[in-house]
Amino acid sequence: MKILILGSGGREYSIARAIKNEEDEHQLFFMPGNGATNALGTRPKTFDIDCLEGKNAIEIKWRDATTDGDHITKEHTRIKVIHEAGYQPIRVMFYYPNRTQAMKIQNTLETLYKGIGGEYYYGDNAWKYVKTRTTIDLKQILEDIAKENSGA
Repeated sequence: MKILILGSGGREYSIARAIKNEEDEHQLFFMPGNGATNALGTRPKTFDIDCLEGKNAIEIKWRDATTDGDHITKEHTRIKVIHEAGYQPIRVMFYYPNRTQAMKIQNTLETLYKGIGGEYYYGDNAWKYVKTRTTIDLKQILEDIAKENSGA
């Protein structure tokens, strides 16, 4: 039987161990999983893609302040699967984190994206990427809306 276990904590690991100890053969899948649960099962190889344009699989983030080290593993798995499916992974993140651990994770993710032939844009470069690809100055539009709503 195929079993999907949702979560990434100790309870999910304990449940998986109990299932593995049964006599019946089960195929375990974890989402999102973690280092310990990955040793017991398999992660689904399907992922949401924010924007699919031709062969570009674009991940759009306002910001990503994650400090969870497992985030790197999950993202690495995601971009490998996208790349193996024939798409170019592209990450566009408008606001870069300011916490040291979150910045280290983003540096690692940038290296992973570029290492697999992908692209990684953040901060001003993310706004420029959108403007270059679409000819729409999204940052200016949002700034104009903010001014209008603040009465300035």
